[in-house]
Amino acid sequence: MQAEDNELNLKWNVLLDKLQEAVGKRPADLNAVLFLIGVQELGQGIKQFSKEQKQDLMHIAICKLLSYSGIYEFVGTDEQGWPHWKLVKNLPFLDLLDQEKLLKSLAIDYFEKEV
Repeated sequence: MQAEDNELNLKWNVLLDKLQEAVGKRPADLNAVLFLIGVQELGQGIKQFSKEQKQDLMHIAICKLLSYSGIYEFVGTDEQGWPHWKLVKNLPFLDLLDQEKLLKSLAIDYFEKEV
């Protein structure tokens, strides 16, 4: 387990370095990376977002990442161009640390496959 955690942390730090090169600032944490994924998936570029919109962007990112596991399915975009997802499979029960590890791993996969 320790070796897996070390590998994940190494890959995570490589991702943060790449994101720093791309956006000019190192993301502070997982939430910042989720925000960037949400902005990417929205496809409307960088602009000012309200606090609620930022939360929505993070939700979009989580849905996108969990779609790799078949938990969410993309259903389309609304009239403002915001993507919408539906839950198609129950989420597995994970404690907070395991949730973070899962999302970090999926975020690494996202940037390797999608960007």
